[in-house]
Amino acid sequence: MDIFELSSSLQRTITTLHKELRKHISLVSIYSMTELETIAHLSKNPALLPSQLATLTRVKTQSMSQILHKLENDALIQRKPCSKDKRKIYISLTAYGTQMLEKMKKDKNEWLKNTIEAVLNEEEVLLLEQALPILHKLIDQQD
Repeated sequence: MDIFELSSSLQRTITTLHKELRKHISLVSIYSMTELETIAHLSKNPALLPSQLATLTRVKTQSMSQILHKLENDALIQRKPCSKDKRKIYISLTAYGTQMLEKMKKDKNEWLKNTIEAVLNEEEVLLLEQALPILHKLIDQQD
């Protein structure tokens, strides 16, 4: 297999695995992937401006406003004015939003753990463990 075929196959495999993981989030029927992605960004960054969230999720500011409105109505996020510039409003997760995020992670991890145990043999599990540093190297590379 040449490098192009390898990269194409790897991309399809990772995309398919990602889609499969998404199917096993109990909240996937309630929230869109962009809404879930917004929550995930807020877990990594405790306070972001709506415009920053729009950039991170690759949506228009107007769409982000609708997303934030829904998440706020569901008590997942809170808005806090900037102490230095009252025109700026920072978005952060509520305690409930953090709990929901933990539930999503648990759902995905549980499905993947159960699938690995059911489908892979010991040798395949070891190969998967050995592949992880290589995959991390691809993720962590600098341009």
